[in-house]
Amino acid sequence: MKEPQSKLMKIILPLLFSLLIFTGCQSASSGTQAQGKNEGEKAIISASGAFAIYPLMVRWAEEYQALNPQVQIDVSAGGAGKGMSDALAGMVDIGMVSREVKPEEEQQGAFSLAVAKDAVFPTISAQNPYLQELLAKGLTKEGFAKIYLSQNPIRWSDVLNDPAADQTINVYTRSDACGAAEVWSKFVGGKAQEDLQGIGVSGDPGVVDAVKKDALGIGYNNLNYAFDPSSGKPVAGIAVLPIDLDGNGKADEHEVLETKAEAVQAVAEGWYPSPPARPLYLVTKGKPSGAVLNFLQWILSDGQKYLDEVGYIPLPAEQLAQEREKLQ
Repeated sequence: MKEPQSKLMKIILPLLFSLLIFTGCQSASSGTQAQGKNEGEKAIISASGAFAIYPLMVRWAEEYQALNPQVQIDVSAGGAGKGMSDALAGMVDIGMVSREVKPEEEQQGAFSLAVAKDAVFPTISAQNPYLQELLAKGLTKEGFAKIYLSQNPIRWSDVLNDPAADQTINVYTRSDACGAAEVWSKFVGGKAQEDLQGIGVSGDPGVVDAVKKDALGIGYNNLNYAFDPSSGKPVAGIAVLPIDLDGNGKADEHEVLETKAEAVQAVAEGWYPSPPARPLYLVTKGKPSGAVLNFLQWILSDGQKYLDEVGYIPLPAEQLAQEREKLQ
């Protein structure tokens, strides 16, 4: 009788051992996922959306991947509208959105985190025949409204009060759904991107290129496309047009933004108007978990130290704390 029993134990013991290993692995995996840790776990995180956030997101991705070699982060630009739709459709893990999240988007599951601030700036060609006058006077909010909301051709004389500046303004706007267009529309008195008149051009780089090549052109660009990242000056071929905020008919010293550092300071100190200054958001469908959660927590903590390096403005400390709390 002992021999059959021995044979039976030889069969059962390995099975029990295998079952214990499997159960242990399952428990470890579940515990890791629940705690939001991804040490040793391979993960791919995808993000798409706003050109405004793209340079910062690329920098964050580079640094985070260096710290976490098991994580791969793929980032692509395409406008805030694409970022939102991609996130809600589950095509990407994170949507980059450079405008306020709409109630109907929240109803579809959009979970948003403000992560930084930047602004949109009016741009003109460095070859504009009235360049010096424009830089000396700037344009009022009403002048920009006349340019961007009128369905009739506008001449430079209509906004400069100079009969000699009689050439027609060539107006450029964004053709892709984007946060820059929406906040610029709200600044000039519109309600949505569709209120802006002009020649539609896709993307921030497209607007820069169009304005650069058109001596009579005017456009608007996010901070990191209006200014060259290396020199800190406006991108070669364009100039940043001052906004005459007090309407005194001249561009005061603090209204003339000749460098990226001055533009960042203007937004940080709060005197540059909002809009077109605004928070930047990262959006997921539903509250994030796992590797995506870890990445977003890092962005709102250690990742914040890279804002100044790339040329973005941090959120107020109280708001940053509120955003962190959302992930708890």
